[in-house]
Amino acid sequence: MTKPILTACCAAIALVIGGCVNMAPKLPAAQADIPAVWPLPEAAAGVPGRASDIGWRQFFTDPKLAHLIELSLDNNRDLRVAILNVEKARAQYRIQRADRVPSINVVGQSTRTGGSGQAVSDQASVELGTANFELDLFGRVHSLSTAALERYLAQDESRRSAQLSLIAEVANAYLTLAADQESLKVAQATRDNQEASFHLTQQRHALGAASQLDLSQAQTTVESARADMARYAGQVAQDTNALRLLVGAPLDESLLPDGLNGGVTMLGALPAGLPSDVLLRRPDILQTEHLLRAANADVGAARAAFFPSIQLTGSAGTASTGLSGLFKGGSGAWTFMPQITVPIFQGGRLTAQLAGAKADQQIALAQYEKAIQTGFREVADALVLTGTLADQRQAQEALESAAARADELSRARYRAGRDSYLESLVTQRALYSAQQQLIATRLAEQTNRVTLYKVLGGGWNERAP
Repeated sequence: MTKPILTACCAAIALVIGGCVNMAPKLPAAQADIPAVWPLPEAAAGVPGRASDIGWRQFFTDPKLAHLIELSLDNNRDLRVAILNVEKARAQYRIQRADRVPSINVVGQSTRTGGSGQAVSDQASVELGTANFELDLFGRVHSLSTAALERYLAQDESRRSAQLSLIAEVANAYLTLAADQESLKVAQATRDNQEASFHLTQQRHALGAASQLDLSQAQTTVESARADMARYAGQVAQDTNALRLLVGAPLDESLLPDGLNGGVTMLGALPAGLPSDVLLRRPDILQTEHLLRAANADVGAARAAFFPSIQLTGSAGTASTGLSGLFKGGSGAWTFMPQITVPIFQGGRLTAQLAGAKADQQIALAQYEKAIQTGFREVADALVLTGTLADQRQAQEALESAAARADELSRARYRAGRDSYLESLVTQRALYSAQQQLIATRLAEQTNRVTLYKVLGGGWNERAP
């Protein structure tokens, strides 16, 4: 290699290795303005460690639900798209990162020219070199690479967030199906009791001990119970279809719930003591943070565009008037063509690009702050409901027990002829309403546990570390 080429290459390498000026501004600090204290319920049961460290296999103790979650993680199409988006973002980052190093190419070329009254001439060459490699003196290429990296990391956090949401959706769909199955069982038992009461009223009417009004009222309760049975049967079918869509694969009937019970989730309350940085571990908040860093790097690239850019084009090889002489002595050839571009007049384009990048940075900052505020509210709401739903369930259980006792006494008095059927009908309806409300309260309590586990950042670890 000749001395001029060696000198140019050494200068380029020194500039590249020596680093560049980073024109990106300091990352702005988020001002989320959220309270410093969580609204913890007084009776919350403390759980050691972080909720986000509890693996979903430890949190969801129902083996059927755990198996459904495993199937959904393998087959759900939305999650598959999220994973492929991560692969796409990774490829885009690698493309952008490649601009930070020279691209070396081998170019072979053969040219034959001639014309009227002109001799035919041949020219052949083989060259090894690079073209239009930008020396990143002011950090433009580095900033663009950093922005691509942050967007790739944001997409990976989006994938984690999609996985977390999918696990919660599968659990909630499973619980909803279980609750509707319980409601269907209650409606079926109520219909059986109403039919028994209707037959008894028919017998009493035949003996003259019950009026036609009593008979009609008894029939309305039977038909109402049948209508509720049909409604809940339709809801069970819809819930099954929704669960099948989330899982993304055919469902084995053995994996469907048998009813709503208290053994679906591990924890009754999550948790009494929460660290202050719990929100910063949520994947959706980490995603907005990476997008903020990407927008900040874009500002650096827009600033660097105001400064001169230097591009290098160089090659070394052989050239000859014929292919046979390409590699003979004296056929060596080289070129070195540095180019500097100094922006003088751009019609305001560079200024507008910088203003747009700064606006994008402020938008990303506001979205980051909004994500923190939203996360705080979601955790606060779930924590508040942790205590109130437990109290509501206990009160509803007592109400259901009292309504069952009142219905039993009312039925006995009606059979003994001491009360009218209207009074018995009132207690029957009160019991049915109390039973359905208890199922709804138990469902709300279970889904709130899942929600609290999700909003605290849990659900993307399979097992606790």
